[in-house]
Amino acid sequence: MTVESTDFTFKEYQKESRKTAIYPGVGCNLYYPALGLCGECGEVAEKVKKIMRDDNGKITSDKKDKLEKEIGDVIWYIAQLCSELKLDFGEVARKNLAKLFDRQARGKLGGSGDDR
Repeated sequence: MTVESTDFTFKEYQKESRKTAIYPGVGCNLYYPALGLCGECGEVAEKVKKIMRDDNGKITSDKKDKLEKEIGDVIWYIAQLCSELKLDFGEVARKNLAKLFDRQARGKLGGSGDDR
């Protein structure tokens, strides 16, 4: 697999990204990727906040590029979290879509609660 390829699956991404997972207790450390995910989500939110505050919501190509990199970091941590839990990233994504389409069909996309 090459990095230049744009047609790869979540499963492939998970496998390839695992090669770059260097943190304490890789393979038995749920905490590191979970906390890293929180941090990276915060960085995405912070960049969006500054776009609202400093640029009146205008997303320049530079800001878009920076957001893309942060979103990529979010994906990396999700993949590592899936690996730590022995979950297939693609299957997690598929099940999430199935859940959302089911909620949509029942008119339950809005609202709150896990069991809508």
